[in-house]
Amino acid sequence: MKHFDTVILGAGAAGMFCAGSVLRADPAHRVLVIDHARAPGEKIRISGGGRSNFTNLATERGRFLSDNPRFCASALAGYRPGDFVALVDAAGIAWHEKTLGQLFCDGSARQLVDMLLHRMRQAELWLETAIGGVTQQGDAFRIETARGPVLAKNCVVATGGKSIPKMGATGFGYDLARQFGLRLVEPRAGLVPLTFAEQDLDLCRPLAGLSVEAEVSHGSGKRATRFRDGLLFTHRGLSGPAILQISSFWRPGEEISVDLAPSLDLAADLREQRGKAGRMALNTALARLLPARLAEAIIAELRLDGTRLADQPNAVLDRLAHRVHRWQLRPVGSEGWRTAEVTVGGVDCRDLEAKHMQARAVSGLYFIGEVVDVTGWLGGYNFQWAWASGHAAAMGIAAAARVSP
Repeated sequence: MKHFDTVILGAGAAGMFCAGSVLRADPAHRVLVIDHARAPGEKIRISGGGRSNFTNLATERGRFLSDNPRFCASALAGYRPGDFVALVDAAGIAWHEKTLGQLFCDGSARQLVDMLLHRMRQAELWLETAIGGVTQQGDAFRIETARGPVLAKNCVVATGGKSIPKMGATGFGYDLARQFGLRLVEPRAGLVPLTFAEQDLDLCRPLAGLSVEAEVSHGSGKRATRFRDGLLFTHRGLSGPAILQISSFWRPGEEISVDLAPSLDLAADLREQRGKAGRMALNTALARLLPARLAEAIIAELRLDGTRLADQPNAVLDRLAHRVHRWQLRPVGSEGWRTAEVTVGGVDCRDLEAKHMQARAVSGLYFIGEVVDVTGWLGGYNFQWAWASGHAAAMGIAAAARVSP
């Protein structure tokens, strides 16, 4: 039986980063990283269109969802976006900033995977290795694997959530948490396209493939959440960044509101056109403000007379503007785990120490990354959580090793 100081379950972003951080703090630390996948860091490799949106300069705890919203603050403060950028720069990886603080590699995201592998080069990495179970044996953890059992003082669970099952995502981390008495916040698909009933699909289907800038909101009053970004019509409903963002907040049975022209005051703009060019047809006037396909579809849906603007009373223009600016929708569901980019929910933060991500009731057991009930917005926040939570656990492991007899 092989013995290690720390075994990390999962060779994704959080697990790889944790391994490297432990070894940076203590190069003599014996680390094993295990994953059932054929290659490490696959989610990094495919993210951002293959260029990986690896962090966001606007990271702060308000950009994360959790039943315990304050929990992530400690780890995020302990490892900031600039810290990871410094690693990227030191590795000679070129990057650029897009909108809203999103940072991407100029080239392939494989460079990031290679950087993380180099950083944990002193660790053992077992790929294509199934994990049979984890039990406590004295003051150590016994991990059953396809290569035989191993013993370790620390066990770090970085197995991710249920999103993108074609990449091998499972609920193993949740099962392990339950086994050791930790509570769960029910996992659900996040950053995922939303689907709609037939009456709403009558508009969406003919517009499939059309993208517009929109503001999508959920809730009301001070609790309202709004995202302004791209919206994409699909054959099954709506997608695009604004919809993916709101999907993490939406729950079945709830409504969302969509403003299809957030930069305009549609009623005022149409009145102005009516005063200047009253002979213009309504559909022509609307097509000057919206994509032509969308303008025609909305006029047809409202069964409006598309004749000249001069014949359109204010009530008609107001009705049209209301439909464009306050489109109320009740999704019937989402595309589910198949296309979800993240998992919302997971290991309950009440059962973890915020500073080092260690289970409160089980010394040496850590949970990091997506398996924890901390989910970031779209735009690099979830990778920053992977780096920050992995670093927090590594610092806890290193501190414990220094005080051990």
